[in-house]
Amino acid sequence: MSDDAARWSLATRLVRAGRVSPHERTAVNPPIQRGSTVLFSDIEALHGPGKSYGLEGFDVHDALTAALADISSAAGATLAPSGLAACTVALLSFVSTGGEVLVTDSVYAPTRRFCDGLLARMGVTTRYFDPRIGAGIADLISDRTQVIFLESPGSLTFEIQDVPAITRAARTRNVISIIDDTWSAGVLFKPFDHGVDVSVQALTKYQAGHADVLLGATLARDPQHMARLFRTGKELGIGCGSAEDAYLTLRGLRTMPLRMERQAASALRIAQWLEQRDDVSSVLHPALPSHPDHALFQRDFSGAAGVFAFTLPRSTTDRALAAMLDGLSLFGLGFSWGGYESLAVNCTEQFVRKTAAWKDSGPIVRLSIGLEDPDDLIADLDAGFARLHA
Repeated sequence: MSDDAARWSLATRLVRAGRVSPHERTAVNPPIQRGSTVLFSDIEALHGPGKSYGLEGFDVHDALTAALADISSAAGATLAPSGLAACTVALLSFVSTGGEVLVTDSVYAPTRRFCDGLLARMGVTTRYFDPRIGAGIADLISDRTQVIFLESPGSLTFEIQDVPAITRAARTRNVISIIDDTWSAGVLFKPFDHGVDVSVQALTKYQAGHADVLLGATLARDPQHMARLFRTGKELGIGCGSAEDAYLTLRGLRTMPLRMERQAASALRIAQWLEQRDDVSSVLHPALPSHPDHALFQRDFSGAAGVFAFTLPRSTTDRALAAMLDGLSLFGLGFSWGGYESLAVNCTEQFVRKTAAWKDSGPIVRLSIGLEDPDDLIADLDAGFARLHA
């Protein structure tokens, strides 16, 4: 990074990161190169260092990983075909048979499925811990512990973890810490400033931002950890996504701060409106002063994303909830989030806890707030509550 770039704000760096040199007479954005075969000038180059096949990507992939590393102040970044693939590559890079992983009990359901499935078949034990354990994680670390996997906030229940306290305990015992930082998109929370070793992001969400990309990334602050991530992806044959997806994600980065700012403001307004309703049991949004982890959120985050959840009373029937959600006009029913369109999903069936008790027994509804006018979204939800009570 140049001296000028080091002084630029994040928004300016996102506009400039991964760009073609402004002094070259060419398009602003890098070209899309489609291909599997890489041609070399001679035998020495053919067997030399560097990229040898299309799975490792082309210039547009390099531009994207350079931009991601710059945003997060990482030693580097690697791409994967999805956010889940990035999570699995990160875990497989640092575990081995006979070891164990400590995983937050608020983890993304597909990550839990991977830990309870493939890792278990590999002979790797997974133990789940209360996301609010903080420094108490030290009591759980054993001689077999190889990785602590965090996710802050949790993707359904939105607990904020005391990441600095957990990573301090991990470093003391030479345990690798990995965090799923998709909610913050590497912008609102800085994992490496808080002691995390490896950061995982689903670029499908805010980075791409338009619900038309599947892509993930792993980033590390230590070059040796970065080398292991790259090697694991290569050994597994996991490619870095299509050139088109890399291009769209790189383009999405340019407007990401503007989109996230608007989505966060709308989400907070809607969360405050929900909090005033008698027919809502709780609103799970860490930027609300009522959230139990609000102090941690204010300490460690520079802002909030546009994704949060709320719970309904235990007496809510499946039929009433279906009437509420099925009739929504502006909220689509879908599992992703972070795009320009608003989404709602009943998360109750995804909800699993093995360690941490959960006080709310009613349905959990997660909202991803898009770029629509918040007044229109509130009106859509208000009509949904009317259907729920009818």
